[in-house]
Amino acid sequence: MTQITPQDNNQRSLPTTPSASNYLARFISFLTRRGARLLTGARSLWIGCQPEESKQRIYYANHNSHIDFILLWSSLPTPIRRKTKPVAASDYWLKDGIRRFLIHNTFNGVTIQRNRENNQDPLQPIKDALEQGYSIIFFPEGTRNLNDDVELLTFKSGLYNLHHAFPEVEIVPVWISNLRRVMPKGAFVPLPLLSTVCFGCPLNEHIEMNKAEFLAYAQQELLKLKEVENQ
Repeated sequence: MTQITPQDNNQRSLPTTPSASNYLARFISFLTRRGARLLTGARSLWIGCQPEESKQRIYYANHNSHIDFILLWSSLPTPIRRKTKPVAASDYWLKDGIRRFLIHNTFNGVTIQRNRENNQDPLQPIKDALEQGYSIIFFPEGTRNLNDDVELLTFKSGLYNLHHAFPEVEIVPVWISNLRRVMPKGAFVPLPLLSTVCFGCPLNEHIEMNKAEFLAYAQQELLKLKEVENQ
């Protein structure tokens, strides 16, 4: 595993002296973390693992709103958060300069294309981040689940492909509860409701499973955490 460097394919090398934009990004990051936790009353439950700075992980979670990754990212302890990149869709986050600044400078995220173009691997930016030693926040459903009658959309193949390429990286399920009610469809401001971010047990190493078996296993492990919501 290579040592983390302060750059990736989505971000230029950071200057040795913090610039005004760096200070602004840090300030926005601080406000975002505090605001997300204040508005959602979020509590973090580490029931299957502990927040270990030395562990490189893929945190995979259910996806119901645009603030999912912000809440999960904000729930990580500072040393771990600095080594963790949320994965976000480029068609949304690269639309304008403000969003580009937020995803790259404030959240230190990785942007990917939802669909394969010109035979390019859409997961390559994520693989580059993992090669550099970063952990990532990943949503295997591939898009927001806006159906109140469906707990999880069928997982796409990305999580399996990442596990196959990086079997040494721990894969941790994370269930985010109440986000549909905190940020309902069409809302621009979150509603002040209690939310829970629950971190489960890392998946066992099942590299010998085929894709369908592994994705079904990963999905079931994530759904197990939903029971904590009512505790």
